[in-house]
Amino acid sequence: MNPRAPRRVVVTGLGAVTNLGPDIPGLWSALVAGRSGIDTITAFPQDDQWTVRIAGEVRGWNPGAVIEHNELKRMDRFCAFGLCAAVEAARDAGFDPNSGDPYRHGVAIGSGIGGIITIETGHTKLLETGPRRISPFTVPKLMVNACAGNVSIRFNLRGANTSTATACATGGHAIGAAFHLIQRGNADLMFAGGCEAAVTPLCIGSFAAMKALSTRNDAPTKASRPFDRDRDGFVLSEGGAVIVLEELEHARKRGAAIYAEVLGFGATGDAGHIAAPDEQGEGALHAMKFALQDAGVNLDQVDYINAHGTSTPLGDAAEVNAIKRLFGSHAKKLVVGSTKSMTGHALGAAGGIESVVAILAARNDVIPPTINCDNPDEGFDLDFAANHAQERPVRIALNNTFGFGGHNVCLVFGKYVGG
Repeated sequence: MNPRAPRRVVVTGLGAVTNLGPDIPGLWSALVAGRSGIDTITAFPQDDQWTVRIAGEVRGWNPGAVIEHNELKRMDRFCAFGLCAAVEAARDAGFDPNSGDPYRHGVAIGSGIGGIITIETGHTKLLETGPRRISPFTVPKLMVNACAGNVSIRFNLRGANTSTATACATGGHAIGAAFHLIQRGNADLMFAGGCEAAVTPLCIGSFAAMKALSTRNDAPTKASRPFDRDRDGFVLSEGGAVIVLEELEHARKRGAAIYAEVLGFGATGDAGHIAAPDEQGEGALHAMKFALQDAGVNLDQVDYINAHGTSTPLGDAAEVNAIKRLFGSHAKKLVVGSTKSMTGHALGAAGGIESVVAILAARNDVIPPTINCDNPDEGFDLDFAANHAQERPVRIALNNTFGFGGHNVCLVFGKYVGG
C-alpha cells in the first residue's frame, strides 16, 4: 500500500492559437468582449452543392515566427497549431528545457482527427501522379500523435509522452491524463492539451452529411448559438491550446506564477449511440459527479461550468438536463456558459481551449458570455451569461467536453490558494 496523499497539481503556463487570436491575450480579450470568430470558409472553394459554407478558421497567424521553415514543411496544420501553443505556454511558465530531470517532464497532447489535410492532399496526389510522388513526410505529418512528438523534441521532454484521440473529448482526456501522471508521482511537469485543423472538404462535407452543422451561411457570426431555441447545429472551427501542469512544490521551487489548481477529473462512456448523446445526459452527469468527488468539492461550491454547449439540439438539451439533475437548486445559482458561441467547435482542441477559459475565469473572476443566446430553449432556465460577460467570484470552475463515441470528460479547476 502507498499511504502518500495525492500530490497537488497547478497550472503555470497557458498557450493558444484560435480563430479569436494567435495567443492567450487575443483569445481572452475577444471572449470577454463577446466577439465571434466565425466567417465564410476560405480554406477551399465551394459552390451551391455545399450546404455549409461557414467555419471558424484561424487567420492572421504566422507559424513561421515560431517554427523554422523546413520544420514547418514537415508538419500538418494541426501540429503547428499545437506546437505554437506549447511554445507560448512554455514561455508563460518560464520553463527551461535544460533545467531539471527531463525524464520527469512529459507531454499529453491529442487530436480528434489528426492530419486530415495531409491525408486529403496526399490522396489527391496519389490519384493524380501515382505512388512514387507520395511525400516521405506524409506519415509523420498525419499521425494523431505528431504534435506530442514534436513538442517533446522542442522541449526535451523525455518522460511520459502520450496522445489521446477521443473525438471532441480529446483535449479534456489529455489534460486529465497529465493531471493523474503528476498526481501519482510519475511526472513533475506536463504539457497537455489538444489541437485540430479539420476545416477541409472531407470534414465539412462529412459533418454536413450528418446534419450536425449549422447552415446559417448568411449570418456566420449568429450561427453558433448554444442553448438558444433557434440553434441548428455546431460550427466547425480549428486551433490548439496547451497548458503547463506542474506539481505544486516543483512550481514553487522554480518560482513559477500559478494560474489555478487542477482539483479533479472525471470520465465516463455513454455505451449507447456512436454519435448521439444520451438524452438524459446520464454519462455527462456521472462525469461531473466523479470529477467533483475526485476534487473533494461540494456541488454548492461550483460557480461556473464552461459547458460543452455545441449548439446542437440534442447535445445542449442533454447537458442542461444533466446539470439540472446533478446540481438541483444550485443549478440556477451558478453560470453555465458556452464559449463555442464565439469560437465554434474545434473538436479535439476544444477541451484545451475551454480549459484555458475555465482557468482564466477562476483567476480573473470574469465569466465570458454565451453570445447569440437570445431566447433560451424551453426548460433551459439557467444563467447562461447570455450575451454579456459577468464579473463575479469564481472559486470553482468546471470544463465539460463530450465526444462522438460516447466520451464524457469533466475537469475541475479551483482558484489557487497557497499553503
